Amino acid sequence: MSERSRLRCSLCTITFRHTLISFEELVQFARTEGFDGLEVWGAHAVHLYKAWNGSKRALLEGAGLTVSMISDYLDVGTQVNFADTVIKCKELLVVADWLGTSKIRTFAGMRGSREVDRAEFEETVRQLRILGDLCMNQGIELLVETHPGTLADHKKAAYRLMMEVNHEAVKLNLDFLHMWEAGDDPLESYELLAPWVAYFHLKNVTSLAQCSVFQPHQVYAANGSRKGMVSLENGAVNYRPIIDRISQSGKFASLEWFGADPIRVLKEEIGWLHHRLNRLHSV
Repeated sequence: MSERSRLRCSLCTITFRHTLISFEELVQFARTEGFDGLEVWGAHAVHLYKAWNGSKRALLEGAGLTVSMISDYLDVGTQVNFADTVIKCKELLVVADWLGTSKIRTFAGMRGSREVDRAEFEETVRQLRILGDLCMNQGIELLVETHPGTLADHKKAAYRLMMEVNHEAVKLNLDFLHMWEAGDDPLESYELLAPWVAYFHLKNVTSLAQCSVFQPHQVYAANGSRKGMVSLENGAVNYRPIIDRISQSGKFASLEWFGADPIRVLKEEIGWLHHRLNRLHSV
């Protein structure tokens, strides 16, 4: 396996949304533990841009790290002010260029694929194409996350959406757990969606009944439930064959941890992932 084709791994700055830690400390931690980059939450990215001018990018480069993606939310659908979405997208593109990243993550609306009518689906497709044009003009890819309550909430829905959008700059951020949550086999989902998959999210849970802990209102609340959040190795989704399959993809994957004690957990998670990849690399 060449280093160029090897799976690379980022930590998510949203992991530390309720933790008092500086960006400098995050960069140092990521470098020490062998991460390849940082997935920067949109709110954090904008703050860094406004508050710190160019110094933070230099800090990342000096540590041998990259910003693998900005994760934000560009509102689309029939019930949004799309003009505001376009303005936000343009602002994010400036921040993305400043951070040196080529990817912005978003959701395909806030309603599930089985909830929308044809008109809403077509309008969302139209809007994603417009956002795709804006991103493509700046050399950026717009990644739609596979996520419950969106138009990419299961593998066939994500496939249909990508086929309809049909835009070279609009790709997918594949969240394996959410495909499993939808009743789809994670690896079969990857095989179907592979032409569009540009990034991976990795997280796990003890059982299907606990997947509600990943709902936005739980994640963003400081006192939200974290019950059921577990390591990749110990959850209901079997990540061993998944890591084996994507190990030579050359893409980035983010360890998306929303639970307690993030420093300890991420140390253990990246250690497990490196061990798995090194074992494959030595074969």
